[in-house]
Amino acid sequence: MSIKFVACALAGLLLASDAFAATPVSAQVEKPLMGKSLIDVGGVVWTCEGTSCIAGAERSVSVAACRELSRKISKLAGQVTAFYNDAKMLDADALALCNARIPTRSAPGPVQCADGQAGCTTAPRTR
Repeated sequence: MSIKFVACALAGLLLASDAFAATPVSAQVEKPLMGKSLIDVGGVVWTCEGTSCIAGAERSVSVAACRELSRKISKLAGQVTAFYNDAKMLDADALALCNARIPTRSAPGPVQCADGQAGCTTAPRTR
């Protein structure tokens, strides 16, 4: 085998593994959280700051996964307004199912995790 063939084969394998690698799932929520919050949703830790949340483990972009987050975070930040990764985004109908039976928050301003609140811890601030 030539060195060029081996190099090309290795490069192809690396590119193929990148194509199949999971991309992080992100969500946007209705009301901003103060500071950086870590929220445990079924064993997956979501890192939320402001109105943005990112899953700390591979998640599918599905109504079920969105609903898990929505149920956990609704009291803190209202409804999930977007749920997506690089390949897929839930549409308006799917988001409506995701947030079904989740009341719309009307309280103004940012919300902060309460000390000792189940499933929610405020992460230490980093510079």
